[in-house]
Amino acid sequence: MTAARSPAAGRLARFSFNQATATGWPLEELVAACVAAGVPGVGLWREPVQEYGLDRAARLVRDAGLTVTSLCRGGFFTTNGWREANLRAIEEAATLATGELVLVSGGLPAGSRDLDGARERVADALAELAPHAAAAGVRLAVEPLHPMFCSDRCVISTLGQALDLAERFDPATVGVVVDTYHLWWDDTVYRQIARAGDRIAAFQVADWVTPLPAGVLLGRALPGRGCVDLRRLRDAVDAAGYRGPIEVEVFDAELWSRPGAAVLADTVTAYLTHVA
Repeated sequence: MTAARSPAAGRLARFSFNQATATGWPLEELVAACVAAGVPGVGLWREPVQEYGLDRAARLVRDAGLTVTSLCRGGFFTTNGWREANLRAIEEAATLATGELVLVSGGLPAGSRDLDGARERVADALAELAPHAAAAGVRLAVEPLHPMFCSDRCVISTLGQALDLAERFDPATVGVVVDTYHLWWDDTVYRQIARAGDRIAAFQVADWVTPLPAGVLLGRALPGRGCVDLRRLRDAVDAAGYRGPIEVEVFDAELWSRPGAAVLADTVTAYLTHVA
């Protein structure tokens, strides 16, 4: 199975379809649909890959001629067993032949109000993991999340904070994720993107919609359906020197209720219209 060409193939050269956008879509069907649509890359998540079988998934994607643009996720450094879990994640990323392992740091430890200490703990974890990642040819990609997730999910809330951590390490080993959903609101984001330069490990795209649904994680939408100036952010990462994949990653219950092929088609259209 090899990737097909389509009239939009040239404009899709950097496009990557993140598996989360069609959560529940069987991996074999997702891969086949991407090949048929001329989509060159996929962003994968550890749990469905493990369910399918790591080595089996690696063969499936490789034989299809697709690139795994990122693996999500490692991190959660305030949980028990974080070191072993992240070492496994590094190995999984290497097996899938992706250079980027997305890290979500985790929130405050239970009962703690020490935000500075929690952020320093992330730095300590990166120092512990960096040699293993470098040996495996995998970059640790620190993803800042919107501040509303700070207490329970991610104490790294801005791109500046992520860079403060990443700059302690070789850029080939520790980088950052620019995710439009999480960063669009920050009045320093364009300066920080310029600062990031070759530390940009991944560029992920989703729009922000209001009112937010009850589950704030699901307050995302396909490009063009919300209030984010996606093309300006894309231009900024390009100006910083980033030439890598552009993943569309959307958590949306309505999308998840639809057939995966329809979701992929709408995602491609939204990307070509509002991002490419």
